[in-house]
Order: sequence, then C-alpha cells, then structure tokens
Amino acid sequence: MHKLSVSELVDREHHAWGELKELLDHGQNKYTYVPAQREDGEDALYHLQVSTKSYLGAVAYETEGILLDDGWITLLGSGGDRIFRSLTRWNGVGDQSCVPALEGMMIVAYDAAGGFFGMDMGKYGRTGHVYYFAPDTLEWESTELAYSGFINWLANGDLEQYYQTFRWKGWQNDVGQLQTGQVFAYYPPLWTEEGGGESSSKSPVAVEEAWKAALAGK
Repeated sequence: MHKLSVSELVDREHHAWGELKELLDHGQNKYTYVPAQREDGEDALYHLQVSTKSYLGAVAYETEGILLDDGWITLLGSGGDRIFRSLTRWNGVGDQSCVPALEGMMIVAYDAAGGFFGMDMGKYGRTGHVYYFAPDTLEWESTELAYSGFINWLANGDLEQYYQTFRWKGWQNDVGQLQTGQVFAYYPPLWTEEGGGESSSKSPVAVEEAWKAALAGK
C-alpha cells in the first residue's frame, strides 16, 4: 500500500492544532503540553498515516504528549523525556514497540490509576469510538466518543466525578511524585470489594505492569 509522505500529511491550511489548543486553553481542566521534537513528530505522523487536519494527527505531530488534570491523564503524542513512549510505540506501528500491542485497539492515553483509553480499530467493530479499560472492572467500556469528542471531554469533562472512586485526599501531590512512565498500583486492587481510592494503599509501578492487566481484560 502506498504511504503518504510527511509533506502530504501536514496540512498547513487546515491544521487542527490551533483549534485543539484553543479548546484546551479555554477548557475547565488544567493541561500541560510538551512540544514535539520535529523529527519525532514527522516520524509519528508518517507511521500513523493520519493528517494534521485531524486532532489525532495534530497531537502526534505537535506534541510529545499532553498531561491533563495535574498529570492524572497522559495523552500520547510522539513521545519524549516527559511522556512515556509514543502513539507508534504503544501500538506496534513503525520500527519499535514498547509494550505488546492490543489487536484492534489504538491506545491513545492512560491514567494514574492504571486505566487506558483506546480507539476501537476493530476490537468492537471498528466504531472509531474511544474505550476505557477500567481498573475497577477489568473491562473495556465505551465512552461513545470519537477522538475529537474525547479531547473535548479531557478539556471540559467532570474528571473529578469520573474518577471519584479512584482518588483520595491529596492525590495531586502524590501524582506529582510519579516518575515518567509510572502509575499507581492499588492494594487491595480497585476491582476488589475492598479496593478504592481512599481505602487502598498506593505504590508507584511501571505503566507496563498495569498494561498487562489490560491485555488480559475482556
């Protein structure tokens, strides 16, 4: 199959980054974006074969990734020192993988509780919707949002309510202590009756450890 070049994929006239950044700037949730190294952005765009007309292409091309809600959520871009790996390496696209890819799903983000967000590319019928691997059920649950709607939710959604059973008093400070590529392991786990943000003890683990649970999920 013929692959489009980077120059064909970078749409200067209809580049989505300006619109996306304005959405985040005016959103109710805090965010920090890490600008991409140009070569890494071009590499991600080429291997993903998505245009910068799309939000996904704009994030891949313009950012290493985006940290949202005091770093609770990591949105994947082209990867770098502050973002653990890239969209391509998470999804087995290109030369290297950092984790075993999940067939039929493109992982686009993960959170500090060991939850993962993935776009359905075939696992559930190619809906294109973003699904959430919930660490309290060990199942993939549809958000019924396309990627652009997911970005809007990250900017303006009630994340405090969404994560209320996963969080605890002072979580912001604890998240700030995590190293790049770390999430929390809960004990008892969130999927047990005893597990919860306030009731469980938390310790940092590599996100690859949490990913093993997602690979084994339903």
